[in-house]
Amino acid sequence: MRQFYGEAGSAHASTLLDRRSHAPTSYRLSDTRGSLRARIAVYDSPAAPPRVQDVSSDEPCDFIDKLSSTVYELSHQAGGSIPFVVIREIAENLIHADFREAVITIQDGGNTVRFSDQGPGIPDKERALLPGFSTASASMKTVIRGVGSGLPVARECLSFSGGTLSLDDNLGQGTVVTLSVSAPATHPRASQSRETSSIPRLSTRQKQILSLALELGAIGPSAVSRELGIGLSTAYRDLETLERLSLLACDDTGKRSLTPLGERVLVQLLEGGAGL
Repeated sequence: MRQFYGEAGSAHASTLLDRRSHAPTSYRLSDTRGSLRARIAVYDSPAAPPRVQDVSSDEPCDFIDKLSSTVYELSHQAGGSIPFVVIREIAENLIHADFREAVITIQDGGNTVRFSDQGPGIPDKERALLPGFSTASASMKTVIRGVGSGLPVARECLSFSGGTLSLDDNLGQGTVVTLSVSAPATHPRASQSRETSSIPRLSTRQKQILSLALELGAIGPSAVSRELGIGLSTAYRDLETLERLSLLACDDTGKRSLTPLGERVLVQLLEGGAGL
């Protein structure tokens, strides 16, 4: 976890060093199952379903560590630049919602990260962004500082990167915290290089399956097995992998066809000379 402090590039990073993240805590969940869970959705394209990853732990401190590092890694892999310290502060803030139904959405090339929960919400959003206003209980303070500094520090740190932090009511109940930074302007060649580097790592056979889907329109394991001369089980596994990557989509008949993201990846592979 600590290796990210240097990467966050903020004077506020030192504020995390006094956390008691490895000390025994008395904080207990209202959820009697005793397991903390959050779901992360990464949108590679507005026209394709997101990639989904779950984070879970039985301990609040460990859960915050895992969630912060996973969101940071996924957003930066997508090309984003939101500092780690900002993501960490908002992950900690979920404790006020007892971490209930936490969903983190990553979009706009990693430059927008949205945390939502179904907790009690924040009635006074203006004061929540000022230092010193806090609803942290004694048990919460065994996990976080609990002095009302989280949201103000996150907003100030994000402003150094030209970004914004906004608070909104979630549907039904709870709060949505949106972190946004502007995507840096890049030279066309640099942009093309980043797009090429964002192509999922695919095997030669998986690239051939994408090409086959472009040629035939909709394919199933039998067609892949026949055209590529591989076993049915191998064909099925590769099709499932490509579907999880949102490169293929399954229809009601069980056949799979290229998604808009799959088409773009295939074009990038061909134009970039990656070959099939």
